[in-house]
Amino acid sequence: MNIGNFTTLAEMPKQIAVGGTIIGLIVLFIFGLLILSYGRLWLQALLSGARVSVGELIGMTLRKVNASRIVSARIMAVQAGLDLTRRDLESHYLAGGRVENVVRALIAADRANLNLTFKVATAIDLAGRDILDAVQTSVNPKVIDCPDVTKGRETVDAVSQDGIQLKAKARVTVRTNLQRLIGGATEATIVARVGEGIVTTIGSAVSHKSVLENPDNISKQVLAKGLDAGTAFEILSIDIADIDVGDNIGAKLQGDQAKADLVRAQAEAEKRRAMAVAREQEMKALVQENHAKVVLAEAEIPLAMAESFRKGNLGIMDYYKMKNVMADTNMREAIAKPQKRED
Repeated sequence: MNIGNFTTLAEMPKQIAVGGTIIGLIVLFIFGLLILSYGRLWLQALLSGARVSVGELIGMTLRKVNASRIVSARIMAVQAGLDLTRRDLESHYLAGGRVENVVRALIAADRANLNLTFKVATAIDLAGRDILDAVQTSVNPKVIDCPDVTKGRETVDAVSQDGIQLKAKARVTVRTNLQRLIGGATEATIVARVGEGIVTTIGSAVSHKSVLENPDNISKQVLAKGLDAGTAFEILSIDIADIDVGDNIGAKLQGDQAKADLVRAQAEAEKRRAMAVAREQEMKALVQENHAKVVLAEAEIPLAMAESFRKGNLGIMDYYKMKNVMADTNMREAIAKPQKRED
């Protein structure tokens, strides 16, 4: 046998030992990375009673799930006595939900004895609603100003039947209705409906004094209409915070109507005046026309007289008598006319 082969066989245990050492170092290195990456989360979950295996942590990382947020949310749930699995939390995270917000909302609902399930909470969260704020509002009702001053109006203005304008401010106390939160109308709908109810109630009042004497009647009538139907809230109370007297709208409308009637009467009078002027001009034209006919008729008199002379129906003495009569008539007319005064 070749001496070189014996040398090679003698060195094989050393090579195996070196290879084993390298593999061991690699394993230790990987184990060290795992400890650095997941050891704190694994230990934190273990000590909190929300046990999560290292394999599950690695799987969450591979699925691009924030393992720290899932572990933190699960620890909160377990500490609060809620039975939420890692798979449920991870599924909601992958759907784009806010896991920690949902867990906090479920804890608050459980403390307040509200009937809120994980399925409903995640559905509300995925719908874009703040589930934690909704639960807090359900436990601690909030007050909504009507009208919303951020929209530019400070009062709800309405006019009673006697024409007096009233300016009202209301405060609406609401709490969240978790069962109607998905698909339910928002605060803006509550404000609009309450404002409409105030306008209707004031408008149906015979006198503004009755409204000022009993402003609580507005609250009672508006609240009795069930304005929270189809909304995400339940109206607890409607309080009239302030009500002031505005302008006398009825008097203004009457004044405007009187001005409109005056303008219309003036227009009618101007129309009649124009018609009278036109009629006057027509009569003047008619007089001129008749005068022209008279002149035309008078122009035929000399011709008729000449014809009478030729036929012997008119003598010379008759002609002079007629001239004398005409001259006497002209003299009488001249005397009858009043003389003009000289300035």
